[in-house]
Amino acid sequence: MKPVSLDQIDRAILRALQRDAAQSQRELAETVGLSQNACWRRLKNLQEGGLIAGQTLRLHAKQLGLGLTVFVMVRTRHHSKDWLAIFRREVLNIPHVIDFYRIAGDYDYMLKIVAEDMNAFDQIYQRLTAKVELETVTSYITMEAIADARDLPV
Repeated sequence: MKPVSLDQIDRAILRALQRDAAQSQRELAETVGLSQNACWRRLKNLQEGGLIAGQTLRLHAKQLGLGLTVFVMVRTRHHSKDWLAIFRREVLNIPHVIDFYRIAGDYDYMLKIVAEDMNAFDQIYQRLTAKVELETVTSYITMEAIADARDLPV
């Protein structure tokens, strides 16, 4: 996928939607200084161009009882397509894994996991390590989210 060329109004629309995707089209048009019809056309073009992947809302993990966030770094000896398919399936079947990356560097994969507490994380960890052979698993327990789920810089 190649980057799409955006003008300042397109960028303003994207910034406004990142702040509040639930705002009305009238509010969005006022925010970016367009008529509703012009704003709607640009919004449609951004959606059809694949820049807008959907609309979501952010939940407060702690208020849902998910007070522990852990970054798990995984190193493996296996790099076959079959192993990777199994690993991906197993990781994606754990609902507490909210982000999952293949990375470069000392580790091969990074997972962001939210859990109720350390006991719940231990159960998730045991589930992960029981299903797939891994060389090294290192967990980093967060103490404070300083900047979490920031908007993209458009």
